Parts: sequence; C-alpha cells; structure tokens
Amino acid sequence: MSHVEGPSSRLFGTLDTYTAVVTFAAAAAIYYLGKTIYDVYVGPLSKFPGPKINAWSRIPSILTLVRGDDNVDIPRLHQQYGPIVRITPDSLSMADGAESFKQVYGFRKAGQPKPVKDTKFYGKPLNGVHSVIGADDAGHSRQRKILSNAFSDKALKEQTPLLKRWVGLMKKKLEERAVAGTETDMLKMYNCTTFDIMGDLTFGEGLNMLEDSEYSPWVKAIFGGIKNATFFRGIKLINALTSFVVEEIIFKSEVAREKQFEHWNYSKERVDRRLQTTPDRPDLWSRILEKSDGPGGLSLEEHHSNASLFMIAGTETTATALSGTTFYLLRNPESLAALTKEIRSAFQSFDDLDLDLLARQKYLMAVLQEGLRMYPPVPTTLPRVVPEGGMIIDGKFVPEGTTIGVHHLSTYRMESHFRNANEWHPERWLGDPEYKDDHLDALEPFSVGPRNCLGKSESKSSLCFKETQRG
Repeated sequence: MSHVEGPSSRLFGTLDTYTAVVTFAAAAAIYYLGKTIYDVYVGPLSKFPGPKINAWSRIPSILTLVRGDDNVDIPRLHQQYGPIVRITPDSLSMADGAESFKQVYGFRKAGQPKPVKDTKFYGKPLNGVHSVIGADDAGHSRQRKILSNAFSDKALKEQTPLLKRWVGLMKKKLEERAVAGTETDMLKMYNCTTFDIMGDLTFGEGLNMLEDSEYSPWVKAIFGGIKNATFFRGIKLINALTSFVVEEIIFKSEVAREKQFEHWNYSKERVDRRLQTTPDRPDLWSRILEKSDGPGGLSLEEHHSNASLFMIAGTETTATALSGTTFYLLRNPESLAALTKEIRSAFQSFDDLDLDLLARQKYLMAVLQEGLRMYPPVPTTLPRVVPEGGMIIDGKFVPEGTTIGVHHLSTYRMESHFRNANEWHPERWLGDPEYKDDHLDALEPFSVGPRNCLGKSESKSSLCFKETQRG
C-alpha cells in the first residue's frame, strides 16, 4: 500500500508546490498591476500632467535618453503640458524658472527638506574617491572651500596671459585657414582650444591639439566614453536586472576596465608630475595647494579625481556654448555686426584685450547671455531625489524617492519666461522695452545654490576672450 501511495504523495506534493508558485506569481502580478494603476491615476504624482504612457513605464524616457533626443522630446512635453511634467512613473521634469531652481538646488534653512543627488547619475571616479561634484555635503563643503581659491576673480586674472596665449593661437590658426580657403569645424576648433587651456591650467602643460586642429586619442576617448555612459545609463534604468548586468558584467569586463584605466592613468600621471614640480607661473594647483596643507586638505586621490573632473566639466561645455553662440551670430548678421563694432571700438588690437574691460562691453555680455539661453552647454537635467518625508512642489505633495530636476533647455524656451523664446534677441538683456516682462532670472546655466558650478567665472572668462575673435 505504501508502495502505491508514495508516488501519488510526491505528485500531489509537486502539484501543491506548482500551485503555490502560480498563486504567488499571480498575486504578485495583481499587486504590481494594482499598485501601478494606483500610482498612475490616484497616487501623488498623478496630480502632475504628462503622457499616460510615461506614467505607466519609463521606456519612453529611456528611449529619449539613448537616442540623444532629450533636447527635443522634453521641451516638447513642457510646451504641451506646462512647467512641471511627469516624465516617468517616479520622476518630474521642471521648467518653472527661478522657482524651480530654488526648490531643487537652492540653499535650505535648518529643517527644510533638501533633495539629494541622484546616485544613479553621479558615479564614483575609478579610484573610488569622490571629486567635489559627487562628495557628500561635508566632503563637498571641505573640497569646495579649497578649490574655490583657484577659481576666484583674482586667480583668474593671473591666468590672463595663459588664456590670451591659447586664444591667440586659435586666432592664428583661423587666419591661416581663412587665407587657404579651408573650411573650419568651429566646434572642433573650440574644443581644441578649451582642452589646451584646461590642460595647461590643470597639468601645467597643454595637450597641443590646436597645432594640428585635431583631437588627441585621449580626448577622442573622453567623448566616446561620455556617449557610452549615456547609453548604458539608459540601459541601467530599465530594471534591477539590466542595472546588474551593466554594473557587474559589462563595466567590470577586462576590455571596459582596460579602457577606463587608460583614461584615468593619463590624467593621474600628469597630475602626479605637476605636483612634483614648481612651475614658473601660477596655475590651478598653485592656488589649490595654498589651501590644501594640514588637516582637511585634499588627499592625493582627491587631487586625481578633481583633475579628471576639470578636464571634462571645464572643456566640452565651454566649447558647446561657444559653438552655439557662433551659430546664432552667423544666422543673425545684424547682431554679429553690432558685436564687431563694439569690440573693435573698444580694443585697437588683440593685445589690448583685458578681462575687466571685456566685462564692461554691454553687447558682448548680452550676446553671451543669449547664447547660454539659446544653446545651454548642459541642456538637460541635473537630477535630485526627494528626501525622506517628501516635499511640496507647486502646492502638491511629492513623495520621497521621486527624482526631480530642472530641465535647462525647456526652461529657456518657455514663452512664459522669455518673449520670442525660440528667437535670438540679445537686446532682451539690455533693457529693451519689448522684453520688459521677460523673467531674466529664469536663466541659470551654471545652476544655483551650494553646489552651483565652481568654474563659473573661469568659463565666462574663456567665453569672453574666444567670442571676441568672432568680431
């Protein structure tokens, strides 16, 4: 009898296990579907407008990211739905001008909820030690206090000869190409100049790309790495499994690690070489080292991490802003003529250029502001995560864990902030009555608050010198 009952018992046991698994899976699916329906139609974020497909799934947002269409898709959503848009089940894109910048990035009083940096966006450097951009609040405050010494107005004025030397070389190369009738890729020319300048400031030696007007293998690798990182960030956002595959398999593969260390070591070796020498002229590290001695100073690893940051954050962004501004000047010859007249009236020759005098050229300053509005170097969002307890945005409760951020290009192209927002009008920055209702404080290309761009002054100085060469 027991011989007959044994297999039956095992069969029923198997069926019971199967039934339990199916029941659990069905219950999980029902729970997930019910929760999703609740989040889409009833939950806190349902009060914010946006495409329903985006509220159901993050796939549309991921496709926008990996295709490089963020600068098209997100502004279109804001034009359709307004200043605050739900772009994924758990994230909001904001474009409400100064108020949005204040809510997401601004200074906080004690006890006020403070959004934190999205760790999915800000990864650690290869040595595992955060630069100033990724450090926690205490680390950021300590590093920024030291690094800001190198980006003060006084320090930047010391760099005027260096800036003029490299911009003068760019001017010479442009003149040679003009005489030869050679077409010039201005984006490449600006990138070569900004990388040579930042290399000289950071490593005590330029990358000498202007000589050949061609990218070095290292810079090509940087551009390729940024593009790949954007693609893989999109893949990671799909779900936990794809995130694991990217982080633990792809990024830790032998090929990927070799490429990462190749880039890292190039920067690291040059920083080490610079720290072991005493230059005959001041550079970034001269000022940084003045404040870095003793307890609380930068560690060697932090020097490495920040040097890598400088070579990315202080180069391509400036070149992008310059190329966009140049494009709009060429498309608006009356504006180019006005800028040319102002520059040539104020300065008799290139040698006469001076940062203080450049900053007093009103039309030049208006052109640079309008260039940053029309073609911001960081057009996308710098994401933050709503902290524990949630916060109020636009009078509505937003739960903790929600990703928020101000989308720069969307903000700058909103008619509610700028009249004729899609048109080039530098006069809006000069008190033109037609633009008296513009919200000029909606333009914050360097962000705001305690973590705004450390190199804001350096970037503006570079923009001033290089844009005069269009005149």
